Amino acid sequence: MKNIAILCSGGDVSGMNPALKHFVEYSLQKGLTPYFVYDGYEGLIDNNIREATYKDVSGIINRGGTKIRSARSKRFIDKKYRDIAKKNLDMLNIDMLVVLGGDGSFKGLDIFYKENGIKFCGIPATIDNDISGTEYCLGVDSALNIIKTSIDSIRDTAASFSRAFVIETMGRDCGYLALISALTCGAELCLIPEKEYDLKSYEDKFKKEIQNGRRYFLAIVSEGIKQDSKEIAEWFSQKIGMESKVTVLGHVQRGGNPTVYDRLMAYKFINHAITALLQGKDESVICYTKDGFKYKSIDEVVNTTFKLDPELLEFLENV
Repeated sequence: MKNIAILCSGGDVSGMNPALKHFVEYSLQKGLTPYFVYDGYEGLIDNNIREATYKDVSGIINRGGTKIRSARSKRFIDKKYRDIAKKNLDMLNIDMLVVLGGDGSFKGLDIFYKENGIKFCGIPATIDNDISGTEYCLGVDSALNIIKTSIDSIRDTAASFSRAFVIETMGRDCGYLALISALTCGAELCLIPEKEYDLKSYEDKFKKEIQNGRRYFLAIVSEGIKQDSKEIAEWFSQKIGMESKVTVLGHVQRGGNPTVYDRLMAYKFINHAITALLQGKDESVICYTKDGFKYKSIDEVVNTTFKLDPELLEFLENV
């Protein structure tokens, strides 16, 4: 029997546990022996690698986060630690690796493969949805639903007190979460790193809306914009004349019950990843595109600048 392992690297997302569950089930179905690597690349170095069974994945499909934990490994950058990781895999006869993570995780994989020949398939998993080459990353739908629920709740108190609320989402330098949330929650203002803005240009518009009956505002901003959320709130108070509050959603966006869509995408990503390895695709990232699932090289994914869908940016003009 061939042995195959899976690890999670970087930020956790809801959808990783459903992926782990199907990894075990599909591996066994294909005659493979599945292994879990705990604590990401750190686990490869520390030999925290264990054979996985049905018992290990029982009851985890509805849980957020990742049962095998994740980590960001600085040691893996050093070749001597990658060599240790290779020896640990060799002792268990593991020569296939599935990695749930982002750009940094995939770069590490690429180096590892070129040095040691460990075959791999990467699965994009980040709520930022900022990996080039894929339309969708595992965990995004769950994060968007948490944001949606939060905004809907904030709207209740905003309407009750006639306030402006500045709601900050995660995303690093990518405004995807903020933009989609603003469009689907009916926000009056959306500020993201990809789009230049001038708050002064909104002043007359917002004042006229207040005169015409608007009693509250929701402003969705990405954490990567040039101004602090508190500055946006002060602008509402001083220039628009409406009391304002700030809500930073923070890491609540990364946890929680995985949505049906993320559970389904986890299933599909794992199927394609294991199938790729069995069919001789030794170094690939499985990406979801408008044309379905496609296998792409590391170079295509990590050496291409991610850009938001132009159509989505056009929609921003209407917010």
